Amino acid sequence: MSIRIVRLGTPRLPREGTRIGTVRRLPRGISKERYAAEDWFDVWYPELAPSAALVTRAKAAATAEEWRAFIRAFRAEMNQPAPRRTLDLLAALSHGADFSVGCYCADEARCHRSVLRELLAERGATLA
Repeated sequence: MSIRIVRLGTPRLPREGTRIGTVRRLPRGISKERYAAEDWFDVWYPELAPSAALVTRAKAAATAEEWRAFIRAFRAEMNQPAPRRTLDLLAALSHGADFSVGCYCADEARCHRSVLRELLAERGATLA
């Protein structure tokens, strides 16, 4: 049992389980009835996405220091009570269920899902 960190819209892997979309905005041009069928996500959970202001900041980050500043700010957002409890829950569930968490970004290293991976690992999550 484990959590996979995935790129939304890519083909599902065996035993990936429920796919959770941790994105601020829904995919464009796709009806909600097609989200799961087209491998976007089964459940949309924007509460684990950066705020709209931080999404803008991440997209504009041109230097390593600007990216690190985004990471610090996103970690601060995820340290608020509701996201912190959600991350704790997902980490605990990872010991008994397969599921995935994802975002649209092509490069995980420049995506908030890399930070989610770290936050879940810090909580003892089982990661694939």
